[in-house]
Order: sequence, then structure tokens, then C-alpha cells
Amino acid sequence: MKIGIILGTRPEIIKLAPIIKQSEREKIDYFIIHTNQHYSANLDSIFFEELELPKPKYNLNAGSGTHAEETGKMMIGIEKILEKEKPDCILVEGDTNSVLAGALASAKLQIPIGHIEAGLRSYDRKMPEEINRIMTDHISDYLFAPTKEARKILLKEGIPDKKIYVTGNTIADAVYQNLEISKKRENALENLCLKKGNYFLITCHRPSNVDNEKNFIGLLNQFKMLYDKFGIPMVFPMHPRSRKMLEKFNFKVPNGIKITEPAGYLDFLQLEKNAKLILTDSGGIQEEACILKVPCVTLRENTERPETIQAGGNMLMTGDLYKDCKKMLAKNRKWKNPFGNGNASEKILNILRKNYEK
Repeated sequence: MKIGIILGTRPEIIKLAPIIKQSEREKIDYFIIHTNQHYSANLDSIFFEELELPKPKYNLNAGSGTHAEETGKMMIGIEKILEKEKPDCILVEGDTNSVLAGALASAKLQIPIGHIEAGLRSYDRKMPEEINRIMTDHISDYLFAPTKEARKILLKEGIPDKKIYVTGNTIADAVYQNLEISKKRENALENLCLKKGNYFLITCHRPSNVDNEKNFIGLLNQFKMLYDKFGIPMVFPMHPRSRKMLEKFNFKVPNGIKITEPAGYLDFLQLEKNAKLILTDSGGIQEEACILKVPCVTLRENTERPETIQAGGNMLMTGDLYKDCKKMLAKNRKWKNPFGNGNASEKILNILRKNYEK
């Protein structure tokens, strides 16, 4: 069995790392195509090094552009590689343009597609990610749903039950595999003059939050209010997109908000694990916070990770961020992790092997 693994962003590298490592352990023939949708070193190559992953066999250097430009460039490059490699199936994870490009190119070549993290829905068609995940789910042959709730969504959309497998989420594999290693990175806190359990961690990069001038300044003002109310540091490892818009709008960062460069995965895992509270608009960080038992407030009106809210570890932002934070800080952190016990990658590869051997 020969597998093509297609990825292009930081979250995909993290979530596919357990699949790559399990493939190595099982001596499965595989190759990696990196679209380079994320193309800065601190959002890309550092994760391969930290996670001790082999370098991708192929790099497309797609970079940034409009959604059509990105997806089109990726499809052209991916198609040529797939025609050359002739894999028995390809694996994609999540909802980025890299995922959609990989799935579409494979479908046209009639190569079976495995979609990891299938069945997530925000029900907000204004989000490009929502379009990507819906389309990818409906052309995939293996839908690896992280939870039973995700499976129900797929069934309601008419996807045959025989294509759907509830496996847990590989993000749980990644967190459990790397948490102990990351403890050696306790200087991540020292370097920022932080104390365990005594800071808020912020990530914010979605276009709806940072590309809109009014929304972005509104969030920065709310972060300042939280600093004034709680009196503890607000750490904000800033995504390149957010920094670009900060400069474009000529915003000044309010006192109490510590802006840093994006952190490597192991450092960031320590920042998450030891935060008092996490504020984020990232889907993956909602999951990681839930797994790590750190309360989270999602800086959005919707989420495709409702299991984090049902578990009790997350809530959507309301009109009063201070009340939201107080509510989450009052929670008992004994909620159950809904994303599995860390063996999703093993389950996924077993399913592919069994189907291949039929």
C-alpha cells in the first residue's frame, strides 16, 4: 500500500505528524507533498524539525494569493506528482485550500481520498474553510470522523455509512505524544517572564477578526479591558496575517498585551498547558485547550468544534468578554476529552490497510 500525504499549513503538519510517524513504524510506503501554503519558517519548517519528521518529498511553494490562485496552483502541482507516484490513496486533514486542492486533484485521477477530521461544520458559508470541508467530505472515499457527532452530521448530508469511520482526532495523538517532550521547553515561560497559571494566551488571525478594522480594534480594546480587570499578562503570539493588518491599520498595541513572534509547536504547547485561560479563533487550539483541560473562550460567533462546548471546556464569545472569561474561569476542569485517547492514527492506517487488502 502506497499513501500520499498532502499538507500545507502548521495545523496540518501537527495533526498529520502522528500519521507520518505511525507509517514509519509500520513501514508503510508513503510520500509527503507540502503545498507550502504556510511559507514562513516559524510557521512551517520549524515544525518538521521539532516533531522530528522527514522532509517532504515534494514542495510546491504555492505561497499566498487569492483562494482561486492558491487552489489552482496547488492542483496543478499535485496532479503532476500523483500521476508520477500513482498512490493507492491520499490523505488530507482539515479544511484548508491545500486540503481541497489535494482532494479535487485526486478525485479527478480516481485516486481514493481519506479525509481526516471529516464531518466538522460551523454552518457559516462565509467561512472559506466551511466550503472546503463540505466539498472534501462529499468527494472522499474514507471519512475519518473525530467524534460520533461528526458522524451524525455526515449521515444527515447523505454520505453512506460504509464510508464513515469514527476514529478520534489525531490532534489528541499529537498532544499526548509531545506533551512530555515539551516539558523540556519550560524556558518558553521564563523567556516571556510568565508564571504558570498566571497569564491569558491569545491567538487571533481569522479574516473576520483581523481584516475588518472595526472588529480588530474592538478585540484589542477588549483585551486591554481584560488586562485592566484581571491584572495579569496577556500573551499574543501574533500570526503574520494579524501583524500585517495591525501595521496596515496603524494600531498601537494596548498596555498589558505582550506581542510575540509565532511560537514553535513545543513551546506553544507549554504556553497552552500553563495558561490560566485561552482566547482563540483557531479551531485546532479549541481542541488542544479542551484536551489540556485549560478553559477557552472562542473569539467567534460559531464553531465547528461543538464537542468542546458540550464537554464544558469552551464557549463562544458573547457581547461581554469579561463575563465570558469569568464564567470559564469558574469551571471545574474535570471535563472529559471528547477527541479520543491518542490512537487515532493507528486506527486510520488499520482501516486503510484492511480495505487495501480486500
